[in-house]
Amino acid sequence: MDQAEQLRIIKASQIKSKPLARVMTVTSGKGGVGKSNVSINLAIQFRRMGKKVIILDADFGLANIEIMFGAVPKHNLYDLIYQGKNIADIITRGPMDIGFISGGSGIAGMSNLSQDYLNYIIHNLAQLDKIADIIIVDTGAGISDAVLEFLVACGEVLLVTTQEPTSITDSYSLLKALYRHPRFDESYTKVKMIANRVNKEPDGRILFEKLNVVVSRYLKIPISYLGSVPEDYHLSQAVMQQVPVSLQNPEARSSAAFQRIAARLLDIEESDRQPKRGMAAFFSHIIGRSSH
Repeated sequence: MDQAEQLRIIKASQIKSKPLARVMTVTSGKGGVGKSNVSINLAIQFRRMGKKVIILDADFGLANIEIMFGAVPKHNLYDLIYQGKNIADIITRGPMDIGFISGGSGIAGMSNLSQDYLNYIIHNLAQLDKIADIIIVDTGAGISDAVLEFLVACGEVLLVTTQEPTSITDSYSLLKALYRHPRFDESYTKVKMIANRVNKEPDGRILFEKLNVVVSRYLKIPISYLGSVPEDYHLSQAVMQQVPVSLQNPEARSSAAFQRIAARLLDIEESDRQPKRGMAAFFSHIIGRSSH
C-alpha cells in the first residue's frame, strides 16, 4: 500500500467519525506587521462565537503566542514526534480555553521519519479534528521553505499586510514565491488579505487594491479582502503590555475590527462550502514533499 492510499484511508475514517477542522494559516511577507497579534485576536473572537479553537505556533524560535497567552507550554510538537507524548499532553490551555500548541523544532525533521512512524504521527494529529472547530497556524514571517510548505498545504491563507511600502513589497514577494511553488494549487489555496494597523478604514481597501493590481497582472492569483484593523490607542497599549486587545478592551475599535473579520470568515465558510481537509491531510501534505 503506497503513501497516497494510506492517507486516503486515514481521511475516509476521519470523515465517518467527525467533521474535519477548518485549518487557516496566518502569514506575512515580513516581520513586525502584527501577524501573531492577528492570530490570537481572531482566535478569541472565534471563541466568543462558540467555536473551539487551537493555535499552532509554527513561528520557530519566537514565542509571541505563548507570551500573549501568559502561559509557558510544558511540551511541544517535538515531544509528540520524538518523545512519545500524545496530543492531549502538548496542548496548553490559554484564556477562554483556547488551545495552544508550540511547534518547537519538531516539524522540520518530520520528512526524515519512517513511513510507519509518520502514519502514527498523522493519526495523532488527526485527533485535533475531534477537539477543535478551527485550527489557526501562525507561521514565521518571510519566504522560508518552511513557511511556503505551510502555505501550499493549507486551503486558506490569511495574509497580514500593513501600509509600510516594505510590507506591500514583501507581501507580493511571498505570493510570487507561493505561485512558483511546484505544488501550489490555486483551485485549492485561497488567499485573503487583512490590512493591519491602518489609520482609517478606507486605507485598508486602498492597500488591498495596490497589492491586488500587481498580483492580478503578474501572478494571476485571485486574492480577496477580509477587512482592516485600525491602529488605535487601545491596540498599542495591549501590544505593549503583551495582552490581546480583544481581552483587555473588547469595546476598542480594533477589537470590533477583529470581530468583523472573524464573522466574515465564518460567513465565507457558509457560502463557500470549500472542502475541509483537517490536520491529518494538512501535515501529510507537508511531509509528502519528500516523495516529490
